[in-house]
Amino acid sequence: MLDENELLARLRAFWPGSEVGGLRPLPGGVSSLTFAATVQPDRHIVVKVAPPGLAPVKNRDVLRQARILRLLAGTGVPVPAVLGEDAAMPPLFAMTFEAGQSYEPHLDVTGDPPTPDTVTARALAAARTLARLQQVPPPDEEPIPLRDELDRWAKLLATVEDGIAPGHADLHARLASGIPEGAVPTVVHGDYRLANMLFTGEYLRAIIDWEIWSVGDPRTDLAWLLMHTDPRHRFHEQRGEADRKAGTGMPALPRLLDGYLDAGGKEPAALGWFLAYCYYKTAATIAVFVKRNRRREEPDPHLVTAAASLAAVVERGHTALDQSK
Repeated sequence: MLDENELLARLRAFWPGSEVGGLRPLPGGVSSLTFAATVQPDRHIVVKVAPPGLAPVKNRDVLRQARILRLLAGTGVPVPAVLGEDAAMPPLFAMTFEAGQSYEPHLDVTGDPPTPDTVTARALAAARTLARLQQVPPPDEEPIPLRDELDRWAKLLATVEDGIAPGHADLHARLASGIPEGAVPTVVHGDYRLANMLFTGEYLRAIIDWEIWSVGDPRTDLAWLLMHTDPRHRFHEQRGEADRKAGTGMPALPRLLDGYLDAGGKEPAALGWFLAYCYYKTAATIAVFVKRNRRREEPDPHLVTAAASLAAVVERGHTALDQSK
């Protein structure tokens, strides 16, 4: 269990003589603990801490997250600035607090959704920024092959009961039989979508949640962003009129792709395969949450709703492959 008093003491070492307090948990990310805090008199920070008692490796390696933020500083890709790192157990780092709204136009529910025009501007900004991200020289890490990425999600799906994601095995077989030739590796965020960005109005302040970044095929991030122009999964049975209206501002796939290409992104070969792969990845990720949710005494109704959408997610993956022929 995390000792919050000890955490505050470690943070004070970054700012000797200053009072650090106001610690409170923040949502976001599933592999590390995230907190907001205040450095007196008026500096707001965010703290990422590896989960106590678990080895800080892979997506729990918070110092690796700090590494990519440092790499991207000053490149034109907006990210929080790293303020301090501590490798003691559990490892942690502090970064700037970036105010703004994170909102996925076709999926989220909020009391203050953006206008359709604002959604359009945000999506195009995300596409342009992705092109810039992929132009940043990646760190010296071994690229993850597409086969390994596909196998990762297949292993997850192998742990869930039959019927949670109907048809996933057939979709995997089609994907596995037609893996495209890899592209020049770039930095890959791993969950590149509007919900993992902070906007003030139309202005993109920061890309957040770098827990699963890697070096790999740039088309995986591009297809993930494009897939969210037409997501088949859902977490809410009903969305209010203002949220539905906001979703109408999400550009169609061709327009969003053009925004990426106009900003210097490379024409993506085999885009249909990558879109299908993203629907498959979505099915795998949600299926695991659904499996865990079914074991709870009080299941989360949002995940019950998500479970009912998984057949459509898998089917949309098949459609993406069919349309790419």
